[in-house]
Amino acid sequence: MTFTTESSTTSFSQVFVSSDQNAVSRVTASFKALNVDQQLGVLWFLYTKMGRTVTPAAPGAARLQFAEGLLNDIKQMPPQDQLKAMRDIAASVNTPVSRAYGVLGANTKLAFWYQLAEWMKEGSVIGVPAGYPVSRASSQVLAAIEQLEFSQQITVLRNAVSGMGIDPLA
Repeated sequence: MTFTTESSTTSFSQVFVSSDQNAVSRVTASFKALNVDQQLGVLWFLYTKMGRTVTPAAPGAARLQFAEGLLNDIKQMPPQDQLKAMRDIAASVNTPVSRAYGVLGANTKLAFWYQLAEWMKEGSVIGVPAGYPVSRASSQVLAAIEQLEFSQQITVLRNAVSGMGIDPLA
């Protein structure tokens, strides 16, 4: 199946997520069950849809200046190294990039991925290729997140990105 940002809501509109507290846990667990590339794809598609069906996580409220050095390091890498760095962060591989990400606060991590998605849209960071085939599981996670309430969406995103990277202080 080829995925477009328009198809996630219509292809899986039958996915129902209740508004109870367990919805966040279920959707978070579904996201974490995806492989690394699927997780990166879900994050990219969610952040490209910000302002449409998924509410942005107020990146201005985060202390993005703490991540600027890491973001700029990634931006300066060749495209394949950018992808490897993102995969290492998502998979919590013990690398300098993943450790630098690991010390960031939860809101800064949300803003970090938002900034990467913005750069992907403008082409200065490697993005998801056009026509990227998204698995059924990824599409279901996207649809489930979109059906959550604002605070639940943010909690799922925060849960997803907070567990990434390596916190050398932990």
